[in-house]
Amino acid sequence: MRGADVVAEARRWIGTPYVHQASVRGAGTDCLGLLRGVWRAVCGAEPEAAPPYTPDWSEPAGDEVLMAACRRWLVAKPLQDAAAGDVLLFRMRPEAVAKHLGIQAEVGPEAGFIHAFSGHGVIESPLSEPWARRIAARFAFPERTV
Repeated sequence: MRGADVVAEARRWIGTPYVHQASVRGAGTDCLGLLRGVWRAVCGAEPEAAPPYTPDWSEPAGDEVLMAACRRWLVAKPLQDAAAGDVLLFRMRPEAVAKHLGIQAEVGPEAGFIHAFSGHGVIESPLSEPWARRIAARFAFPERTV
């Protein structure tokens, strides 16, 4: 049931405008804020506060800040082990840090994911080849903590 719960909650956020560093369903969110909001709904309180970050966060230093946070709080999975509700971490350019997040909504031939994208807000997109080849890591939500 966990994957279905994650997808259902993520879909509740569709239409939320893109607002950098925000995490309020219906008012504004970015990709990390979407993940934080879904976490609050399916797992409980956030395990750590998100520090302030710029749109190019961690790029100048080349630090995998988002990857490290995902490894601390989510359950790593093999890339090929796709399931609805998985958290996808994307590397937007080869050799760049991974810094975009989405939630897998569908698997198989109609694979799709939900994400907050600048200029679009929270949308559900096909997990087309251009997106799929950018997946740097796949994670599952942990068991409920509350």
